[in-house]
Amino acid sequence: MANTGYGAGRPHRPLLERDGELAALDDLLSELCGSSPGSRSPGTGGLAAFAGPAGLGKTVLLGEVRRRAAARGCTVLSARGGEHEQGMAFHVVRQLMQPALASATEEEHRAILGGWYDIVAPAVGLVASGTAGVPDPQGVRDGLDWVATRFAVQRAPLVVLLDDAHWADAESLAWLTGFAPRVAELPMLLVVAYRPEELPADALAFARLSERHGTRPFELVPLTQGAVGSIVLETLGEEADEAFSREAWAVTGGNPFEIVELTAKVADHGLKPQAIHVPELRELASAVKGSGLVERLERLGTSVVRFAWGAAVLGADATRALAASVGGLG
Repeated sequence: MANTGYGAGRPHRPLLERDGELAALDDLLSELCGSSPGSRSPGTGGLAAFAGPAGLGKTVLLGEVRRRAAARGCTVLSARGGEHEQGMAFHVVRQLMQPALASATEEEHRAILGGWYDIVAPAVGLVASGTAGVPDPQGVRDGLDWVATRFAVQRAPLVVLLDDAHWADAESLAWLTGFAPRVAELPMLLVVAYRPEELPADALAFARLSERHGTRPFELVPLTQGAVGSIVLETLGEEADEAFSREAWAVTGGNPFEIVELTAKVADHGLKPQAIHVPELRELASAVKGSGLVERLERLGTSVVRFAWGAAVLGADATRALAASVGGLG
């Protein structure tokens, strides 16, 4: 199995063609906690954002941030948006806060949260919210600002990671958007990753966070043919020929996750990585893409899924004719 760093559960190795992103992260970590590993002196905070479609390595980059931050002695908090948890108020905030508070007693929680205990504790899941439901969101955000600031100072240097921010609940995003400008004044590095095309309409301010800090999000791009060829050779051996590697790049579009999964399937099937087996390679590539495509279509609604199935049955020419007729009726 290729040790590319792009597949879940695979061993660590330097990421391919992400040198610029990693260098920028190293600079931010150096500003946060000094150039010497293990330094605990407070430094300058910052913000980094990684944007791109599924499979381009955002999660792996955040994992690399975690590894490098831990090596420098940073405190690391992390959370991940969930497609099925978007409606759960402050779900992401709870992921960030609860591990840091889990070992403390209620008395210690009250000492940590201070005068904000009654309003913040229910929001972060330390106590039941009661019949009154979730407290005033603005009040919770104000309390979270104080708690996060105190935590950043006491646990400095602090690195906060948020993956799949496009699926984060609205309340957590609203708080994070408002709090983010403060990281420059705290020993805190905030790193977020998201799919721009899946950000909800009310998250535009969140998407502009990095621009407010004088930078732009890192827009991740697919791997080049050369990088894909390296993965193919490392996974499948030196017998992999150029035509096979070129086709692997073409059918995956250079998507890191897809090429790792595809080469793993080739190895599992015992397929020789040579030009004569390109047709079988294409079939395996369709299987790799298939499940993710269906999931994306299902998120768009039943009518879209039905149209897609119809297009698959009728073929491209019939589908174009149908679309043209519908457009003419409009």
